[in-house]
Amino acid sequence: MSQSTEHYEKLLQKYLDGQCSMAETEELYAWLQTSSSHRSLLLTMQREFEQAMNNRHEIPAELSDRIEKRLLEEITHHKIVKINRWRWVAAAAVVLLIGGIYFLRTTTSPEITPLALNTSKDVAPGTNKAILTLANGDVVTLDSAGNKVITQGKTVVRQKNGQLQYAAQSNEDAVVYNTLTVPRGGQFNIVLPDGSHVWLNAASSLKYPTAFNGPQRRVEIQGQGYFEVAKNARQPFFVKVNNMEVQVLGTSFDIMAYTDEKSVNTTLVEGAVSVNNHRLQPGQQAVLDPVTGTITVHPADVDQVIAWKTGFFEFDNAPLSDIMRQLSRWYDIDVNYNQAADNRLFGGRISRSLPLSDILHMLEANGPKFLLSGRKLIVK
Repeated sequence: MSQSTEHYEKLLQKYLDGQCSMAETEELYAWLQTSSSHRSLLLTMQREFEQAMNNRHEIPAELSDRIEKRLLEEITHHKIVKINRWRWVAAAAVVLLIGGIYFLRTTTSPEITPLALNTSKDVAPGTNKAILTLANGDVVTLDSAGNKVITQGKTVVRQKNGQLQYAAQSNEDAVVYNTLTVPRGGQFNIVLPDGSHVWLNAASSLKYPTAFNGPQRRVEIQGQGYFEVAKNARQPFFVKVNNMEVQVLGTSFDIMAYTDEKSVNTTLVEGAVSVNNHRLQPGQQAVLDPVTGTITVHPADVDQVIAWKTGFFEFDNAPLSDIMRQLSRWYDIDVNYNQAADNRLFGGRISRSLPLSDILHMLEANGPKFLLSGRKLIVK
C-alpha cells in the first residue's frame, strides 16, 4: 500500500471515529471521487466490517459503542441510506455513501438476489445534451462536444461544450422565442441574453426570448431548472410554470415542475422571490398542489433540492417510487414498479456519474430486487 493510500485510510478511520476536521473531510471526499480504483480500499473495509458483525461477540464493548454512536450520528447529519427505523442488530442493511462511492454494511445475513442483467451493456449516466428549436421551426442538436455559432437576425448564439450562450442583448434585436429541450438522460446550461444562467435537468424545457426589450423579462419552464437571475430592478424577471408564476429581481432558486410529481416546488436559495403573491425567504419552498391550486410555504433542505445541479441524487426518507422517477429521467429508462407494494424509506447522497447498475446494487442491499433488460427496469 502506498504512503498516499495509507494517509487516506487514516483519514477515513478518523472520519468514522468523528475526529476529522472539516478540511480533512473535504480532502477525503475529493480523493474518493478521483478514481474508481479507490473502491478496493472501501471494499476491504466493507469485508472487515461484515466479518466483525458476523462475530459481534468478539468486538470489544467500547469499540462497538463507538461505532454505533458514530453511525447513528451519520444517519442524522451525513445522510446514510437506511431502511425504515434503524436498529444496530435488526436493520437489514446500511449503505454509507461518500461522494458516490460506498460501503455496504450488513448487520444480518438477508437473502439478496443478485441484480439480473439480461444484457452485457450497462446503462450509462446522462450527459450534456439538448435540442434547440428556433422560432422559425429549425432544430439544432446540442451535446457535450459541440462548438457551434447560430445566428438569428442580429442575435448570435454560441454553443460550447455543455452550455448555450447568447451574446449581450441589443435593443435593436427583434424579439422571437426559442425553446431549449433537454431529453431524458440529459442536462444543459444556458446563458440568457441578460446574463442570467439556467441549468436544466433531464426531461425539461425552457421557452425564452432572444432579447429582453420590454419592461419585463419572461420565460416559461417545464420539468426542473435552477436559475441564477441577473439583477435588474427596472426589468423584473418572471418564470411561468403551469398555473404558477414566480417573480424575481435577482436571485438563485430552483423550480421542479415535472408532470409525474405530486406538486410544483419553488425553492429559494438566495435573494427573494414571490410565488403567486407568496413571498419566500432564503431556505423556504413554495409547494403548489396542481389539483387544488393551493400553495403552502415551508422550510426546505436546499442542499437536497439542488443536489442534481452539483452532480448528485440526494434523498431523505424518500419512498422507492421517488427514487425510481429520478432514475428513469436521468438514465432514460422505463420502470415497471408496483408502488403500493413497497413502503420502505431511503436516504442518501449518490453521484449521478455512476452507471445505473452501481445504484441498483446499492438499493438491492436494502431489500428491493431488480430485473434490468436494455432500458427496461422491473422492480420485483
